[in-house]
Amino acid sequence: MIIVVMGVSGTGKSTVGGSLSDQLGLPFIDADDFHPEVNKAKMQSGTALTDEDRWPWLQTLASELARYEQQKGVVLACSALKESYRKILSANNTLPIKWVVLTGSFELLSARLSARVNHFFDGRLLKTQLDTLEVPGYGIKIDVEKPITAVIQCAEAYVNQQS
Repeated sequence: MIIVVMGVSGTGKSTVGGSLSDQLGLPFIDADDFHPEVNKAKMQSGTALTDEDRWPWLQTLASELARYEQQKGVVLACSALKESYRKILSANNTLPIKWVVLTGSFELLSARLSARVNHFFDGRLLKTQLDTLEVPGYGIKIDVEKPITAVIQCAEAYVNQQS
C-alpha cells in the first residue's frame, strides 16, 4: 500500500503521515529529507523552487515509492503541488497511490509556519505554494482547520476503506 499525504507547507503532512505510518505498520518517509541542500538553501532564503529544481527530487521520490511498493508499502509526506509532480510520483508503481490531500486557509497555515523553529521552509513562500497548488480531483480532501485528532481520524478512515 502506497499512501501520499500531500499539501502545502504547514498543513501537517508529517504529523498525519507519521500517525498513518504507526497505525498501519508501514515505514514513513518525509520528502523534505530528500531535498538537496541547494533546494533547502533556496527555500530558506525565501526563493521558490522551480520545476527544474524539483524534477530530480521527484524522480528520487518516485524511485523510493517503487522500492517500498516491492516491500510492504510506505507512507510519504510530500507537497506534490502539481498534477505533473503527482504523475512522476506515480510513474513507477503498479498499485494505485492513496492520496490524502490536506488543505487550509492562508491565515491558519501562515500562523503555523510562523510558530515553526529550525525548519528550512521560509513562510514567505506559502502564497507561492498556494498559488501553485493544483488540488486533485481524487483522494480525500481534509481541511486542517479541524483538530489534528479529527484530521488523522478522517485520513485513517479513508485509507482503511480503500484497503
